[in-house]
Amino acid sequence: MRMVDLIAKKRDGHELSKQEINFIIEGYTSKGIPDYQMSAFSMAIFFQGMTKNERVYLTDAMVKSGDVIDLSEIDGIKVDKHSTGGVGDTTTLVLAPLVAAVGVPVAKMSGRGLGHTGGTIDKLESVPGFHVELNNEEFVRLVNENKIAVIGQSANLTPADKNLYGLRDVTATVDSIPLIASSIMSKKIAAGADAIVLDVKTGDGAFMKNLDDASDLAEAMVDIGNGVGRKTMAIISDMSQPLGFAIGNSLEVKEAIDTLVGKGPADLHELCLTLGSYMVTLAGKANDINEARKMLEDVMESGKALEVFKTFLSSQGGDASVIDDPTQLPTAKYKVEVLAKRAGYISKITASQIGTAAMLLGAGRKTKESTIDLAVGLVLKKKIGDHVDNNESLVTIHSNSKDVDEVIRLIQDAYSIVDEQVETPALIYKEVVK
Repeated sequence: MRMVDLIAKKRDGHELSKQEINFIIEGYTSKGIPDYQMSAFSMAIFFQGMTKNERVYLTDAMVKSGDVIDLSEIDGIKVDKHSTGGVGDTTTLVLAPLVAAVGVPVAKMSGRGLGHTGGTIDKLESVPGFHVELNNEEFVRLVNENKIAVIGQSANLTPADKNLYGLRDVTATVDSIPLIASSIMSKKIAAGADAIVLDVKTGDGAFMKNLDDASDLAEAMVDIGNGVGRKTMAIISDMSQPLGFAIGNSLEVKEAIDTLVGKGPADLHELCLTLGSYMVTLAGKANDINEARKMLEDVMESGKALEVFKTFLSSQGGDASVIDDPTQLPTAKYKVEVLAKRAGYISKITASQIGTAAMLLGAGRKTKESTIDLAVGLVLKKKIGDHVDNNESLVTIHSNSKDVDEVIRLIQDAYSIVDEQVETPALIYKEVVK
């Protein structure tokens, strides 16, 4: 086989075989195929797309390019959750202990964030002493004992995807459904889960800005997951405004604590119960999502979910007393209120600008080398559909610097206020189950 022939074949819209795609990924990973040929191949995919079979072959080849995590020593069906990302997306902090509390093993491999806030690990490291440096034996033992543990991502997980993603970023081929779907699913599959629940975001604060694109991505990922033998389903949820109220690492931990006892923001509460119900059902702990939801509501009300969160934190070195006294979490020096310039109803919140404002405070990373300030962030007081008076607070800024003029401007520009009452946007648009 020659790479130039395979580029031409895909350029002309023909389907590649499993052997041909394996040849490409193995050659690229071993540096036998140069970047310029892989760039041409990516552009051919960008314009011609890929069939369902090709997407499965590509994902499987990327999985096998590096480490594949073996979770077979963990009892039960392991179900993972993946979100395509957004602003204030605190779901993992709630879902992991919530689902574990009903007996579903959560063996989570997470990364650090690059963007407006930290990733799951950054947020958890707001808890003093918490760490994710576990060897495989400790990881398996903790999941079997407590039904929950989190470790950092393996350095050699899907190296082909890492190399290809970097190339796509500089060749204008990021926005390709087959390449996005294969990239996401290769990491989830390599992480060892038996089943996968996907939360595909759509709206201004999401990667997929419109519902059609989000639907295409969800369908593609579900097809890939099922195609490699992992039970996979997806929901498409709203990210036209930030999820919940808190944006920032320690602030999101506090919001997760509130949500685990049923006192969190209504949208975060509902989304976690929906995603969690599918996780519990795929794990075989409930016959349907209604039964699963009742199980999750029960462990919230009884306090068991919060106790599991405490056990999880302390088992990985964290000071679990922050659960009862969240003031022990990192706290910013200054609080500044962002005031509404007029009275009316909130008609729009540009989520991307809110995310940028949080990043400017230090809640996220502009580059991989940036240092996160775990204490800073934003807490929204008003969401779409809410009424606000003139000079009433829209957002509380938590900052370690007095200079927040640019942040205030971004937030005020992000909020649109009108005279007529508007409806709250739908939280969940559709479910993709096959």
